[in-house]
Amino acid sequence: MQKKLWIVMALLLVVPMMFLTVSCQQQVVKDGSGDGDGTGTGTGPLTPEQIKEKELAEQFQNEDVLYAYDSSSLDATAQSVLRAKAEYLKERQGAAVLIEGHCDERGTNEYNLALGERRAASAKAFLVDLGIDGARLSTTSYGEERPMDTGHDEAAWAKNRRAHFVLK
Repeated sequence: MQKKLWIVMALLLVVPMMFLTVSCQQQVVKDGSGDGDGTGTGTGPLTPEQIKEKELAEQFQNEDVLYAYDSSSLDATAQSVLRAKAEYLKERQGAAVLIEGHCDERGTNEYNLALGERRAASAKAFLVDLGIDGARLSTTSYGEERPMDTGHDEAAWAKNRRAHFVLK
């Protein structure tokens, strides 16, 4: 009888302790950054140099090359943007880039995919002519599938006729 009493008492103490242990356990959520500050560096907060580099990378990616309607030719403004991108890439020999070709909504899907590819290829060829290794540059076309502006007027269409640059 006394043995059963000890078993019951042990269960009455052990079971609640198990529930408390499980419910109080801290959950660790991994964000893939390697540290807890969300910077992705694994070393804590970003240094001023890292912040500047991050800003330059964002600027590189956020400045698109724009094209005229039904064209893959590079005007003077587009060439100026590409020269700046070439300088950025020359200073960062390890950087690789995906050049995305985009179109406005006019034209068939097939035509716009082909035009988007020509736009990406013209930007790549210009960068290669400026001394960037073509192996660091890849291209794809999204045609009209990923518009920058969903409007249906010339102002929206002008924003959508572009080559967009993504650092890999």
